[in-house]
Amino acid sequence: MTEQPISIIIVEDEPEFRRRFVQIVENEPSMKLAGAASNKREAQSIIDRESFDVMLIDLGLPDGSGIDLIRQVSQKKPDVDIMVVTVFGDEQHVVSSIEAGATGYILKDSAPADVISCIRLLRAGGSPVSPVVARSVLRAIRNRMSTTAPARVPGSEQNPLSARETEILQLLAKGMSFNEIGDILGISPHTVTAHIKKIYRKLAVHSRGEAVYEATQMGLLKN
Repeated sequence: MTEQPISIIIVEDEPEFRRRFVQIVENEPSMKLAGAASNKREAQSIIDRESFDVMLIDLGLPDGSGIDLIRQVSQKKPDVDIMVVTVFGDEQHVVSSIEAGATGYILKDSAPADVISCIRLLRAGGSPVSPVVARSVLRAIRNRMSTTAPARVPGSEQNPLSARETEILQLLAKGMSFNEIGDILGISPHTVTAHIKKIYRKLAVHSRGEAVYEATQMGLLKN
């Protein structure tokens, strides 16, 4: 059975960049354009009207902040992946976007092939970020660690994960694939992916290894 193309909406106020991203999506057979907006108002209309898998969004919109749209889509459409595509790679914008619900963050000068591969990685459960952005994330983590109180004692934190998410994380820690986890739990790989995205968001991580490490430090994984 042929897989359904990845449905994408683009929110970008600069015409040149908007045309560029539209062209990238339309030239990729495995993807389709669900809509393109030049401002927050147009984006809101598309979000309310269309069904889509991925939102590519700029932060600096003429009639408001893209972060507000990120937060809204993250809450109302949790299965949608949100990737920021912007010129802002500073710590404040990066952290604010991730806290609002973005699962990917790349800069506008990314090559078309990189944009396509990042979208695919998003749908596979990953969280692609440009190298410059990754540095901002690490800087933010270091700053927070330096201002935190006493050292963390494993097992002392309250578990932020649901029972199902904890169960899936246990299987992830054993090295099982999304398909294998789905077979064991009797759920679809798509549902597994949705749970894993929520795990990453709750633990503030971007990969399987980080999730397992963080959960281990918090005492959430059984031996």
